[in-house]
Amino acid sequence: MNELTSLSVAEMRRGLLSKQFSCAELVDAHLMRIEETNEVLNSFITIASDSARKAAAQADEAILRDADATPPLTGIPVAVKDMLVTKDIETTCASQMLKGFIPPYQCTAVARMCKQGGIIVGKTNLDEFAMGASNENSSFGPVRNPWDTKRVPGGSSGGSAVAVSAGQAPLALGTDTGGSIRQPASLTGVVGMKPTYGRVSRFGAVAFASSLDQIGPFARSVEDLAFLLQAISGKDENDSTSVSEPVPSFSEAIEKGSNDGLKGVRVGVPKEYFIEGMDSAVEEAVRKSLSELEEMGATLVEVSLPHTELAIPTYYILNPAEASSNLARYDGVRYGLREPAKNLREMYAKTRAKGFGPEVKRRIMIGTYVLSAGYYDAYYLKAQQIRTLIINDFKAAFANDCDVIAAPVSPSTAFAIGEKTDSPLQMYLADVFTCPINLAGLPGMSVPCGQDSNGLPIGLQFIGKPFDEASLLRCGQAYFKQSNFDIRAMAKKSSSEFAI
Repeated sequence: MNELTSLSVAEMRRGLLSKQFSCAELVDAHLMRIEETNEVLNSFITIASDSARKAAAQADEAILRDADATPPLTGIPVAVKDMLVTKDIETTCASQMLKGFIPPYQCTAVARMCKQGGIIVGKTNLDEFAMGASNENSSFGPVRNPWDTKRVPGGSSGGSAVAVSAGQAPLALGTDTGGSIRQPASLTGVVGMKPTYGRVSRFGAVAFASSLDQIGPFARSVEDLAFLLQAISGKDENDSTSVSEPVPSFSEAIEKGSNDGLKGVRVGVPKEYFIEGMDSAVEEAVRKSLSELEEMGATLVEVSLPHTELAIPTYYILNPAEASSNLARYDGVRYGLREPAKNLREMYAKTRAKGFGPEVKRRIMIGTYVLSAGYYDAYYLKAQQIRTLIINDFKAAFANDCDVIAAPVSPSTAFAIGEKTDSPLQMYLADVFTCPINLAGLPGMSVPCGQDSNGLPIGLQFIGKPFDEASLLRCGQAYFKQSNFDIRAMAKKSSSEFAI
């Protein structure tokens, strides 16, 4: 990683305003980094070189006119998950079904990021239609973890996590339906947040499971993540599920975490999140982190989330049900892939058979089954009832016992490519600590907290009350500052294969 691609967003901002380097130089450095590493990592599906350089030239002109008037992300490269539609830039969802699709409009979160001066350097790889926990389900091939290229980066936003981890972009946007930001952030040693459902508009995020999907940021530090979260948050009239909740100053939360630590903060530790079968290295690192939180002034309180064991079966009924409904629109008629056929029925069948990969087909079939007559009440309705119990578990914990919850992100560190592809159930269990947060609609964040004996990253998860991302940022910043986790230094110690 060269000097420019290793800077923090705050350092990039200062360098641009003081004319130490230009936006054009900053963007070129990241495009060069992508070119050098993408063949191995496969983190980008589309590299937006021409539009990025054009935007960089415009950003340089704006800085020359009045540097202080430019928005905070001016000239900063950002990678965008290929699940978010981007005007005039191909959006595929890593599927043959949408290969070649050029959207005529922009995702709201992307538009807001660009309005704040961010520059799209490319569209990142993912599990097809965001269905997966390893980034092996992409029709463009698997993404590889820069800490060990024989291992997965996590999914489904693995490409965005890897882009940030490997210095291809300082910031990235992803989506999180059951852990798809937090889990890859944990497995690649970066910071990632799923905001509260409704905090960030979903308009322009290709629908997967609409009651669970949420757009969120990746960064190499909590402070950098706050810059992007601030830019994309807020009510959007194009999305009826976005909420008219005031967006606080997330920079104030960062400052509070830096200066006040965790004095007076009650941190809940859910006993159900330390389970049989999780890696001993993960448990050891998380428990050590909890002790460090206590040293920083936090009060640790044991809490109970009794319906946690039901989260995976509940999630994998509701998730496929919504996917089955949302993906019915890909029929070969309006846009996307269309296979030639003798009649309409045959065209539907051939198009969907060729356009969708195995995991997408699996979830469509499960979802159609649980929504079918005779099974709806037994499966879908029951899952919705259990979802309410999970929501109430969190409500009770926050009302009586704690301000935030701290827990593991993933039961293991990054596993080998191909290790779990023959066992969908084992793959689904990778979401055991993350999907309850989506079911409850809460904000969650992963912060690096250690490494296993192979030098692979481990993440600590902070879970907050609805629309209290500020508390997560405060806790994350306090811990991040104290732990002094430096992705570049740790990588050099850990693996000769690391792409940095």
